[in-house]
Amino acid sequence: MYNFIGKVLFGAAILSFILAALALAVSKISLKRHVWLAGFFVAVLDFFYLPLRHLFIRFSDSRILDKWMASLKNMAQEKAFAKTRKRIILVPHCMRALDCPAYSTREGIQCKACGKCVFTQFKKDAEKYGYKLFILTGSSFVKRILQMEKADGVLMVACDYEINKVMRALKGKNVVTYGIPMENDGCYGTKVEYSNVVAVLELFKNSP
Repeated sequence: MYNFIGKVLFGAAILSFILAALALAVSKISLKRHVWLAGFFVAVLDFFYLPLRHLFIRFSDSRILDKWMASLKNMAQEKAFAKTRKRIILVPHCMRALDCPAYSTREGIQCKACGKCVFTQFKKDAEKYGYKLFILTGSSFVKRILQMEKADGVLMVACDYEINKVMRALKGKNVVTYGIPMENDGCYGTKVEYSNVVAVLELFKNSP
């Protein structure tokens, strides 16, 4: 009996290893081209995320894992995001100017459109494409924002870690997420390639 249980556990461990390795390979490929069964492999990576992140921290860089996962999740959720009707944009305050005159409220930073940073353009384009813009001081604001603003689509600009973190947190919450990664991490002076932002806004402008 114990021998049988041991064989079953060993077989399950081998199968888990193969699935996780295959999912990682698919997520890496998703950076360059379309992949099949993206949703299935997203579920596999979410299930094994903590042990995989531990391995990447020890032997590589956990940001690589988050980058691959965010890319795969975008691919898996693109069609669903295109069907959303009420969308918001969540962006991090770390991209604003150091001498930003805006003040913080329960809804995040209230941009004054002073022209000192990229948020002036963000504000204009959010209105143009039918999104409501929120400038957040941390991912802890996300649930609060969604309690105040009943949206079914969330477009995020953030580092890959935060994109993946929020996507995992909102999974199963009747909210579809899509992420645009920034060029660099940090608490201030971060940037996003704005042409990528416009490309995503254009991608979904005629939907639903």
